[in-house]
Amino acid sequence: MTSQQKIFEFNEVKIHDTTGDCWVIIHGNVYDVTPFLDEHPGGAEVILSSTGKDGTIDFENSGHSDEAKQLMGKYYIGEIDQSGVPLTLSYRAGKTSEANTPGSDPPQELMAKILKFLVPFMILVMAFIAFK
Repeated sequence: MTSQQKIFEFNEVKIHDTTGDCWVIIHGNVYDVTPFLDEHPGGAEVILSSTGKDGTIDFENSGHSDEAKQLMGKYYIGEIDQSGVPLTLSYRAGKTSEANTPGSDPPQELMAKILKFLVPFMILVMAFIAFK
């Protein structure tokens, strides 16, 4: 680490969680991705859901290309003090979404719940029709 790199406290980073001011933590680094939100292929909501926590797992599970990983350098602003980062990594709905009100399921979780019921039901119906 050079003397020019800024070390951020988690409490300082987690407050940057809106479309007008968005910072994320990935692999111990802090990125100000505010100018990238409108360009992100998955939409701003995907990035906003990774604010206020360590977004490394979200980032890695999304299958980003090498080009996307190289682009991150453009938004690098420093490193995170790991001692203050919470160990839990739960889904966070972005602040700009009206569809994800407190207590509601994110769209992906809602679809998963529907499919968990619908798929077995359809198999049962098809089996009933086939053996009738």
